[in-house]
Amino acid sequence: MDYSRYGEDGVRILFGNTIDLETSKEIRKFYHYLKSLQQDDIIDIIPSFRSCLIHFNGRSTSYDDFICFLIDKSEEIASFRVPEPMSHEIPVQYGGEYGPDMEFVCSYSGLNEEEVIEIHASTIYTVFAVGFIPGFPYMGTVDRRIYAPRLETPRLKVPEGSVGLAQLQTGIYSFESPAGWRIIGKTNVQLFNSKEEPYSLLQMGDLVRFVPV
Repeated sequence: MDYSRYGEDGVRILFGNTIDLETSKEIRKFYHYLKSLQQDDIIDIIPSFRSCLIHFNGRSTSYDDFICFLIDKSEEIASFRVPEPMSHEIPVQYGGEYGPDMEFVCSYSGLNEEEVIEIHASTIYTVFAVGFIPGFPYMGTVDRRIYAPRLETPRLKVPEGSVGLAQLQTGIYSFESPAGWRIIGKTNVQLFNSKEEPYSLLQMGDLVRFVPV
């Protein structure tokens, strides 16, 4: 792990140089271990694709002391048993009015709509990170046969529940939002509920399968 300072009271820890499943598992383990400590010095923990950002309490500890604390916990972190990921099935209405970019994805991939849907729905995706807007899951890895570049000019808004592709990732827009991903379908599943913890339906490490309806 590569430690670096992030602002006055932040630590950024880099776990790898690529977005892959093994890196994601290490970050997830680290995240759950630190959460389990309920340490007063830790204000917030923000996991991402290749790194984890920790906001520590600068009034009760220093950057150097906090780094020493993390290093001292290395063996415990390595042996920590993380909770089993949740599995989800997300129903999706593909194409038509719900998938304005389906035609582009078909043209770009050389596949027909039925083939694109079959490939997208046949993979079990891992949630690598949640962010950008509350509850938005970044999931991978998408089959290279349906690789699609981002829009050159993002749309000003897409409906809540829109399912999109961007390169080798897929995601679901948890709210009406600007969008730069290729939208191929829509789900009615609510991804974020501010009234009930853990708020986001999909958490880092969860497994997701899309079901055509």
